[in-house]
Amino acid sequence: MMRVAVATSTPLFVEGGHLVMARALVQALREAGHEAELVLTPQNRFGRQGAAYLAAWLTDVGMGHNNRAVDQVISLRYPSYAVRHPNHTVWLNHTMREYYDQWDAFSAPLSWKGRIKEGTRRSLIHTADRWLLTRNARKVFTISRTVTARLERWGGIKSEALYPPPPQRPYRCEEYGDYIFAVSRLAPLKRLSLLVEALANPEAAGIRCVIAGEGEEHALLERAIGAKGLASRVKLIGRIDEQQLLEHLGRCRAVCFPPFDEDYGFVTVEAFASRKPVITCADSGGPAELVSDGVTGKVCAPRPETLAAALREVMETPALAERMGNSGFRQVSEMTWPRAIGRLLSQVS
Repeated sequence: MMRVAVATSTPLFVEGGHLVMARALVQALREAGHEAELVLTPQNRFGRQGAAYLAAWLTDVGMGHNNRAVDQVISLRYPSYAVRHPNHTVWLNHTMREYYDQWDAFSAPLSWKGRIKEGTRRSLIHTADRWLLTRNARKVFTISRTVTARLERWGGIKSEALYPPPPQRPYRCEEYGDYIFAVSRLAPLKRLSLLVEALANPEAAGIRCVIAGEGEEHALLERAIGAKGLASRVKLIGRIDEQQLLEHLGRCRAVCFPPFDEDYGFVTVEAFASRKPVITCADSGGPAELVSDGVTGKVCAPRPETLAAALREVMETPALAERMGNSGFRQVSEMTWPRAIGRLLSQVS
């Protein structure tokens, strides 16, 4: 039995995939007989990132209650990997993407003074990340080949992809129903607007869809659904709890998850665990790594007409959805938490 601290960062009032993964890892460690605790470090607003890194650096993860030593730390995302421990493994969700792969989009609207200021911060963060991920950790895993490629591109940092299994939930398949299900934070990079445009395409005429989640694009999506005359067959249902999630996964025909350059996306493996195929895009990052076109779902070009055609194919052929869903289930059945924990804890000397 080991005592393991799982460290991740989070901004206030956010419940995202990073916390889902962290809690699932803690639960899996406990189920394997280890003592495990979740350590949350801050993720500060822009301009205060340095303080967040410093706070993580100064967080004591070496000893627990009654001065009992912590045997290993597993950190998950920036800047939580700044915590210090002699047996520190990183299982990286992502670095601060605005200073890496999203830099061009992030910096474009800034003034020249703003670009200089943020460019300086970016350089400092790159330097800190390179040191922390090569000198402060004994091993770096990532959650996908997409994240591994980013680390190699920006900093030449070596890492190994280790896909997280779906969270421990009572997944089920009740039927291959008459609608597409999408669940995500409603943010630009999740690209739910592409799904709405696809549903407005003549190829997708009559297809029903339920979209769950909350975020800054809710009003925009609501307006688009109304403007395109989709209100009778496309529903925005807001934030849902676990029971509602499992119900929709169990009853939908397929899951559509078309983000841009996603780190991983638990939606994909949760759909597979529910025996449902996933429709995604070729540039979707992690989901496109997991979905095999025509085998476990559909991988299409990120255009409304091609996404609409993929939706139509799945909705017109229930047997195809069932066959692909069963293939996805077989794939995800091999992605177990005991296997992942074995890899993460094998770094102990």
